[in-house]
Amino acid sequence: MTALGVSTVWPLNADGIDLSRTLKGIEDHYNKIQTLQLTFTEKYTWQRRARTEKGDLFLRKPGRMRWQYTSPAGKLFVSDGKYIYSYFPNENRAERTPFKETDDMRAPLAFLLGRLNFQDDFREFRTEPDRDNIFITALPKSDKLPYTEVKFLVSPDFVIHWLSVTGVDGSTTEFVFENEKKNPPIPDTMFRFAPPAGAEYVDNAQH
Repeated sequence: MTALGVSTVWPLNADGIDLSRTLKGIEDHYNKIQTLQLTFTEKYTWQRRARTEKGDLFLRKPGRMRWQYTSPAGKLFVSDGKYIYSYFPNENRAERTPFKETDDMRAPLAFLLGRLNFQDDFREFRTEPDRDNIFITALPKSDKLPYTEVKFLVSPDFVIHWLSVTGVDGSTTEFVFENEKKNPPIPDTMFRFAPPAGAEYVDNAQH
């Protein structure tokens, strides 16, 4: 994720925030983790319409995710690092999409358990203090991504507690993360997906 232009060393800004130290702390926190378990609240907003959902998130290197929803119950979003599988219980429909082709705003969060490097991924940062915490706004280097901006709230122990992704369509997807557990045992089966019996299955990987 990127730097402020030409320099890889950031001095204290007007708010007294040491950006380089903060970004390095976040990288160290997440890059040293092999697995991560959280509870999440997800709010999607587009054209003044909002939808809020909740559940449990399981992450495992490299790039494996399981978003297990409790509201709406039964909704599922699973990545094995190569494909993303989604299940929508209200429609009894499942989908498979190549990870690199998805425009789902949950996919960028794989960076939490990938190779997190701010300088590689982002071109500009803005910071704002929030009591003991720091709000960081990051603008990606590539204009080919499905999002144009990522904001996150970081505590002094370099944990991300809130994250917002702005899509190219102007939508925003916000995530609140709580109850973080570092390196819990998570079996491989958590990142495998089989559509429920009778569900419609759409394989976008074949298109």
